[in-house]
Amino acid sequence: MRVVVLGGAGYIGSHFSYLATINGLEVIVFDDFSTGHDWAVKKNRLIVGNILETRKLAEVLIGADAVCHFAAKSLVAESVACPDLYFHNNVAGTESVLEAMSLANVNNLVFSSTAACYGMPSEQNELITEKYPALPINPYGQSKLEAEALIETWASKAENRAIAFRYFNAAGAMPEAGLGEAHEPETHLVPNVLKALLSDSIQEFKLYGTDYPTADGTCVRDYVHVKDIALAHLAGLSFLENTEDRFTVVNLGSAIGYSNLEVIKACERVTGRTLNIQAVSRRDGDPPVLVASQAKALDLLGWKPQHSVLEEIILSAYKWHSANG
Repeated sequence: MRVVVLGGAGYIGSHFSYLATINGLEVIVFDDFSTGHDWAVKKNRLIVGNILETRKLAEVLIGADAVCHFAAKSLVAESVACPDLYFHNNVAGTESVLEAMSLANVNNLVFSSTAACYGMPSEQNELITEKYPALPINPYGQSKLEAEALIETWASKAENRAIAFRYFNAAGAMPEAGLGEAHEPETHLVPNVLKALLSDSIQEFKLYGTDYPTADGTCVRDYVHVKDIALAHLAGLSFLENTEDRFTVVNLGSAIGYSNLEVIKACERVTGRTLNIQAVSRRDGDPPVLVASQAKALDLLGWKPQHSVLEEIILSAYKWHSANG
């Protein structure tokens, strides 16, 4: 199978590209390096380009069996400050991808979506299923939901098939492959805690919100290892080859919630160091609890995370950050 990976130099895209290659797929990485890294592209063919370059992308797609679309802007705060950028890249960009696929006669798409589509859940003690109302509360989530709508319309035509994976909190690394999480700026909890613990600085680490209606007062999130997410995409490609469904939305999560304090304590145990925590006010729009149901992923794909125990996630990230500064 020949797969074109859009955003294959980014965090999740690079992990998928690596695993797809060692599983026998022919991978072509297409990336503009706005957020990706050249060191994250291993032995795959690389074409530098932007997904909004429709004609160029269509030429790359000729002869491909499927597209995995990871190319997106994904910072919530940036989306609030620059919503037009997010709708241009994530919505118009996806529209360009779909046009290029139609021009090249490529019918299978795996799309990287987000749990941000669900917004602020009203029921905090329930696992979020795909039937939960999609009511985004920021431009990032809204842009992904609008991209899903475009894909659903595209999938209703010809022989097109698509699956959209709504990730919860992707985390971890594959240090054995030289792959890990490197964003600029970094907004995710696990890498920020590890970086603080690995530094010699005694600067305080800001913990946003300690008065949520949770066991320890901090937000609870569902963490899923990036390797498990990559493996889900492999399962998604197989699913598209064998399904009659035109468009499918599937959550990717561990069905287990960990609080911010639990994550910090786990990082401290792994590193043997103690974080200098400063509790500060909540950030706007942070739900108290976000935990996924994985029932649909298991039922449709036979997928269940194998590497998403919190300690394994953190240890893998720690090894990568230790080796890569």
